[in-house]
Amino acid sequence: MAWFTLHLLNLLWAVAGTSTWTQSSCSVPPAQQPLVNGIQVLMENSVTSSAHPNPSILIAMNLAGAYNVEAQKLLADKLMASDTADLTIGQLALTIMALNSSCRDPGNKVSILQRQMETWPPSSPRAPASTFYGPSLAVLALCQENPETALPIAARFAKYLRFSSSPFNTDTGAMATLALTCMYNRIPEGSEEGYRILFSRVLEEAVKNISMRIKDNGIIGDIYSTGLAMQALSVTPKQPNKEWNCQKTMDTILKEIEQGKFHNPMSIAQILPSLKGKTYLDVPHVSCSPGDEVQPTLPTQPSRVPTTASNITVIYTINNQLRGVDLGFNVTIDVSVKRGSVLLVVLEEAQRRNSMFKFETTMTSWGPVISSINNIAENVHNRTYWQFLSGKTPLKEGVADYKPFSHEHITANFTKY
Repeated sequence: MAWFTLHLLNLLWAVAGTSTWTQSSCSVPPAQQPLVNGIQVLMENSVTSSAHPNPSILIAMNLAGAYNVEAQKLLADKLMASDTADLTIGQLALTIMALNSSCRDPGNKVSILQRQMETWPPSSPRAPASTFYGPSLAVLALCQENPETALPIAARFAKYLRFSSSPFNTDTGAMATLALTCMYNRIPEGSEEGYRILFSRVLEEAVKNISMRIKDNGIIGDIYSTGLAMQALSVTPKQPNKEWNCQKTMDTILKEIEQGKFHNPMSIAQILPSLKGKTYLDVPHVSCSPGDEVQPTLPTQPSRVPTTASNITVIYTINNQLRGVDLGFNVTIDVSVKRGSVLLVVLEEAQRRNSMFKFETTMTSWGPVISSINNIAENVHNRTYWQFLSGKTPLKEGVADYKPFSHEHITANFTKY
């Protein structure tokens, strides 16, 4: 899922009960398999006893075939012990799917999620599309547990989604497609035909919107939403409006991996299933028998010529011009940091030099997100947040991943979504 805030099987799939690449066949060429091994190892190495447990990583490990069995068990144990009171609907749904893919019993987490979804409403018809992402995961998790009890919940969700007036979001559309695909293919016998018609219409619209975001190079939305979109398009019984060349998408993603674009563990977790020809619909079919996987050697990286530690200057502006919010300001500072530093280091240096640049972070599955600058905090009810831009272009990576270049102008703009 891009920072703010990331398909349906044909009738043969419905009979067989397993996912296949129905729209366009694609795979990783053998010569480039080390690239995929490399990012998988990088993702698995992020699992430590001190790290916050990320269920998306465990799902990806289980779908791909984990190399680090100790990390796999550690993560499953931590998720088993997680307190549901601390989880959002989406996090709880991912936790249930992660445990199921590990052949662990999620216990009362399923009934808790079901109760939450029975009372879930979006805040309004104009609620941002991202508010449907967590409930999409919930519908998918509940469908995989028991499609009969999930049916009315999924129908209610589909109606809200169908009449939402929010701008389309690729990540949310892809996840909703996966969820409603599961329901479409698992509608209990004897159910009213209206359910199939409803899911079919919502799916058709979602697939149409996803296909409109297929770029000439195969990327769908942006590189970080492409993994989920690939999953969605690969299983949908609804043909995309625009022809999708899966292999072109795969080849472009592999080039991006080679260039180091996938180093954040969460971004790897979202692309890895597609690189392995898997989707979230495969979660109930994961085999938990001990495998013979051996941790591969990381791919050889090009040797880099040692350089002296040089500094770059980054121009950093914080801006708040929203009406009704105290402390309007627009302040700029030039910050010197080591070349190759991530944006978070720039923010820390600016804070050290000038108290106006004081900031706070919130930890998410994608890493730290800036939640407050100069005592102005994001607010879900007011739909405000801190958006980071390079010039006038919003950043697609977070502050712990994005590396500014020399004399780049970075702006933190307090804005509404």
